[in-house]
Amino acid sequence: MDTATITNNSDLKKILERVRQECGNKEFSDIVDDNGHQYVDLVMEGGGMLGIALVGYTYVLEQAGIRFLGIGGTSAGSINALLLAALGTPAEAKGEKLLAELANKNFFDFVDGDSDARDFIESWVEGAGNFKLAFKAAQVLDNLQNDLGLNPGAAFTAWIHDILQREGISNYGQMRSRLETIPDGLRTRQGEVLNTIDKAGMRLALIAADVSTETKVEFPKMACLYWGDPDKVNPAQFVRASMSIPYFFHPFRVANLPQGDAARANWEKYAGFIPADEGGVPRDALFIDGGVMSNFPIDVFHTPNLVPTAPTFGAKLELDHRRKKIDGPLGLLGAIFNSARHTLDYDFIHRNPDYRHLVTWIPAEGFNWLDFNMSDEKKIALFLEGARKAADFLCGFNWPNYKKIRETAVSQAVVGK
Repeated sequence: MDTATITNNSDLKKILERVRQECGNKEFSDIVDDNGHQYVDLVMEGGGMLGIALVGYTYVLEQAGIRFLGIGGTSAGSINALLLAALGTPAEAKGEKLLAELANKNFFDFVDGDSDARDFIESWVEGAGNFKLAFKAAQVLDNLQNDLGLNPGAAFTAWIHDILQREGISNYGQMRSRLETIPDGLRTRQGEVLNTIDKAGMRLALIAADVSTETKVEFPKMACLYWGDPDKVNPAQFVRASMSIPYFFHPFRVANLPQGDAARANWEKYAGFIPADEGGVPRDALFIDGGVMSNFPIDVFHTPNLVPTAPTFGAKLELDHRRKKIDGPLGLLGAIFNSARHTLDYDFIHRNPDYRHLVTWIPAEGFNWLDFNMSDEKKIALFLEGARKAADFLCGFNWPNYKKIRETAVSQAVVGK
């Protein structure tokens, strides 16, 4: 499959034409640049292969002239966030490059475990019967016992490394330089010039779960806890930590953590505590998918008691079916896992209901989030679903009305103090 197969798709052309007709002169933010782009923050949910829909979502936003300052996500969302940060400066559209990377990739390469692991995963995705699945599962027990997962994740890491290398990025310092390139004439509609990083609010936020210290970690903000010089770390390490699906991939390990008084102070500052390890800070860490703690970190760019100059758009994968049918031990296990990864995010939106005006739910029904052997037809269908939902959101979003809603929420919060 090549990029043109998607960009020339008749359904995509209809979606983009609708956006042009209905949203051509629409305001989405109070932050703009000399080229007429409007800037928002963006947060994307995790969801394995369903992340292809996120690429469709961001592609349509870029076609509507929207660009991104703060970019965040978990797992699949963190992959898309990292690539959006790496494939160009904030003023540039990255959709075509993202499409090229997806179109040319066989995602089953990421299933890089041994033959038993691959057989088990194929049987699981294809819906094998319980007897066959149990037989295959018995063959991978040693993988789980020895490695705590089925697939090393080396193929994924190499893929990200290669993309970054082609972009001239071998460490986070180089990515940060690109991410912090201020667009020409960046300003508010009210005339304030946003000519510094602090004023512009550029930031990357990838969520991972350090289960060795029970810490929700935001990379690169908290990278100093795990590496002595985060600017020298390849950003592929951040996203590898974020996407480590439990038991599907080996956990991501970091050894030789920084020690001493400065390290203790950083743990206190960023994590809120100092995890004891023989009287000092930890010497190693074990990461799994950030989704076990916050699969949709929509709160990451939130500033309470303030009407923002730019909204935080959120792309959420799968509809929220809060009522789950639990019909056995596996059903209970799934319900426990889903509760862990969703509850914090549900709670934030419940406490900040104005965010319901900012979040797009992409149903992704009929797609298996672990189907790394997904056909090209299904990949295109997922991309189009994300694109279609982005168009629906843009055509329905009312920025002036949202600011009024936020003003009311802020005033009520002040009165309530």
